Amino acid sequence: MEELDGEPAVTVIPGVNSKKNQMCFDWGPGEMLVCETSFSKKEKSEMVPSCPFIYIIRKDVDVYSQILRKLFNESHGIFLGLQRIDEELTGKSRKSQLVRVSKNYRSVIRACMEEMHQVAIAAKDPASGRQFSSQVSILSAMELIWNLCEILFIEVAPAGHLLLHLLDWVRLHVCEVDSLSADVLGSENPSNHGSFWNLPGNTQTLTELELKWQHWHEECERYLQDSTFATNPHLESLLKIMLGDEAALLEQKELLSNWYHFLVTRLLYSNPTVKPIDLHYYAQSSLDLFLGGESSPEPLDNILLAAFEFDIHQVIKECSIALSNWWFVAHLTDLLDHCKLLQSHNLYFGSNMREFLLLEYASGLFAHPSLWQLGVDYFDYCPKLGRVSLELHIERIPLNTEQKALKVLRICEQRQMTEQVRSICKILAMKAVRNNRLGSALSWSIRAKDAAFATLVSDRFLRDYCERGCFSDLDLIDNLGPAMMLSDRLTFLGKYREFHHMYGEKRFADAASLLLSLMTSRIAPRSFWMTLLTDALPLLEQKQVIFSAEQTYELMQCLEDLTSRRPVRGESDIQQLQDEDIETTKVEMLRLALARNLARAIIREGSLEGS
Repeated sequence: MEELDGEPAVTVIPGVNSKKNQMCFDWGPGEMLVCETSFSKKEKSEMVPSCPFIYIIRKDVDVYSQILRKLFNESHGIFLGLQRIDEELTGKSRKSQLVRVSKNYRSVIRACMEEMHQVAIAAKDPASGRQFSSQVSILSAMELIWNLCEILFIEVAPAGHLLLHLLDWVRLHVCEVDSLSADVLGSENPSNHGSFWNLPGNTQTLTELELKWQHWHEECERYLQDSTFATNPHLESLLKIMLGDEAALLEQKELLSNWYHFLVTRLLYSNPTVKPIDLHYYAQSSLDLFLGGESSPEPLDNILLAAFEFDIHQVIKECSIALSNWWFVAHLTDLLDHCKLLQSHNLYFGSNMREFLLLEYASGLFAHPSLWQLGVDYFDYCPKLGRVSLELHIERIPLNTEQKALKVLRICEQRQMTEQVRSICKILAMKAVRNNRLGSALSWSIRAKDAAFATLVSDRFLRDYCERGCFSDLDLIDNLGPAMMLSDRLTFLGKYREFHHMYGEKRFADAASLLLSLMTSRIAPRSFWMTLLTDALPLLEQKQVIFSAEQTYELMQCLEDLTSRRPVRGESDIQQLQDEDIETTKVEMLRLALARNLARAIIREGSLEGS
């Protein structure tokens, strides 16, 4: 059976008494809303909440840190570069590239750690200083773990070389070693420096180290057995240390900052050519000896111990529990997966460990107003559930500005996310209509291929034309092109604007034919017929006959259809009576103009037939 995780830590909300009152909450993609209800757990109580606040509990608060944002941004580029490493590369060339990627990740962690350290020093508020110092400790632990994983899992150092790497690891992460070395080597007589004997250092090749170690190890054993230095306890203690005597090393415990420092020191003097397979024994015993039963292992100790046991999955699990965000486990797991170390570990819910952790990390990025753009690329490299997750998250992005909306739209279009494109365009079209920006609304509805909304916006254009006598956004209407076929109303809008062009260019015959076809084809809304018939008046009054007799009859029929279907109204107010009078006047003028044009057309057509 799998080992069960412990209970999660309890988050205490200030001012809320969950024992007295019931709580209500609502989940969001990256946060949770919590509030106290009016209902008491006791049956008889006043319906008054004692805590009138709504609390927002965020899952990934680290994304809001200015310094950690640099970590997320810099590592994003490294992640993308790793995904593009040629799968055909094998052997040393592939391994060297993976090691380089690992070192790049570590350099980003260290850069953020150093910047955070400077901010902690400069902090004026003690609470802020402590918070930044805590983040420095976390980043330091992250680099420590990553570096060890790099040595054991990525570089896969063999016996002999392994200890050299571990010595560098301790030297890098136990800061006083480098500073002490500088002090000792910078003195006039290093061998007489007070800290000379406190430094275990090594700059020799493996062969030199092994030969010299074997030589002085045998010599030290002989001196100890012969009691050569029995009269000098300090020299005898030094002999025992050089032989790797555990008791003698623990006597100098104050010089060793932690148990893994003790481990590497112990290996240096007792087994410098230790094999990777034996590391877990030395690690466990070093931890037990160093703690001595006086304290329990910390989460960091458990993570390092799991690494020394070459239990990658336990390392990832422990890090997921101990660290405050998914950045570390997501990127480390991805790198280890590229090293072909996690191929057999699938989860129960549809994806492997790498994909699960990348999805969690990307989801956290989408909670931030700008880092969500990084999350898109992480979803792209999750082959099973990445696209579905991206679709769900991208729909929740608040489209505060048109610039942001265009970014989201471009992302969706690049990935052929048709439904999301339509949804975003419809949202923007509705916002534009509310702001009375009809041109923008029409443009977005066309882009969304939403016929119903395009019809609605086209009606608004026509209504505005009736009220004002001119069109707004002429450039858009003049250049609709094939897009006008999206809906009948949009087609009418485009063709009606085309009629105005023909009339302006004095192409009266073409304009008349187009006007008539808009009415007889029933593509024009009935509410707009009177406007079209009124537009026909100047053409009917031209000196030259524009409408033929047949066309005139058709116009007459349209006028009769329009007037015969007007609803019968009851009592009307003064304004309505005035409007009806104006409309009646228009109808009479149209009938007179049509009758005159019909007579002229019949005479003209008759004379043409006679000739």
